[in-house]
Amino acid sequence: MKEQELKKLLCLTPEEEQYLTEKFQIADEHTAAELEFEPFFHNRQMIAVRLLDAEAGIPTHKHKYIEMFYAYSGSITHQINGTEITLNEGDLLFMNQYVEHGRPPGEKGNLGIVFIIRPEFFDIPLQMISEENEIRAFLVNSLRQNNPVSQYLLLHTNGLRLIHNLVDNLLQISCEKPGNALALYQYTMGLIFLHLTDSSHCISSNFFHGYRDTIIRETLSCIDSHYSTVTLSQLADDFHQPLSTMSKIIKEETGHTFRELLMKKRFQMAVQLLLETDLRVEEIAIYVGYENLSYFYRQFKKRCKMTPRQYRLIHKNGFFRRA
Repeated sequence: MKEQELKKLLCLTPEEEQYLTEKFQIADEHTAAELEFEPFFHNRQMIAVRLLDAEAGIPTHKHKYIEMFYAYSGSITHQINGTEITLNEGDLLFMNQYVEHGRPPGEKGNLGIVFIIRPEFFDIPLQMISEENEIRAFLVNSLRQNNPVSQYLLLHTNGLRLIHNLVDNLLQISCEKPGNALALYQYTMGLIFLHLTDSSHCISSNFFHGYRDTIIRETLSCIDSHYSTVTLSQLADDFHQPLSTMSKIIKEETGHTFRELLMKKRFQMAVQLLLETDLRVEEIAIYVGYENLSYFYRQFKKRCKMTPRQYRLIHKNGFFRRA
């Protein structure tokens, strides 16, 4: 699209400029401004697009939305969590809602396009990506409700004509506002991600290599804290992963299945309760997550080579004598 047309249709409104000015005025060197998405959205929008002159720069801030920044012309520098990153013309930068960033003043005439996006917008683009990669890791982490982390995704798309055409389509949708704009936005974004999965050398992230570690850490933490109720399905939903993928990651990273890890924790707690409390065996079984008592008895005997009552009788006396 022509630059003049973009400036006319996608510039900040006076109300938006006033909102940003007020937000940055009350922030200080110790507290970054936190931007809401409501001032930029109307009628339950999921995405808003604005053209920004990079010459002015923008102070350090955080936001409650996901931002996609497109270097429309020239080179534009970002400072993200203390790290300086430069986008050349045609590059894309995604930042989730936990990133603290800003832009120092740039050269006159350098233009950037900011896509302000609600996290739930990415539900459909995420469904379009089946393989585990940096893009999927970014989207999953940004959509998670439990312990998400600051993450950015830099896409060096300069020279990838298909990507530029798709970004142009996003800008066209923003300017023309068709009735089915949301679906067009979401599937176009999904196509951008799909094309980029074949160009992994173009992708830089501050998170992907620790992504599996995060899944395992959160899985083990949930098992440790919620062993009586946690399910693999719950964890898969939290990480927006298919059950089969979640199960595969856990097995590959720990050497055990989710069920094996969960049962190990449950029976550790069962043994502890047998030794340290006077709870009935039936109560202990329910406490650690087994309502089927016969199954609990069979598994306990298989692991400990005796019944729970025998285990308590033999080991509890020894436990108290040592104490």
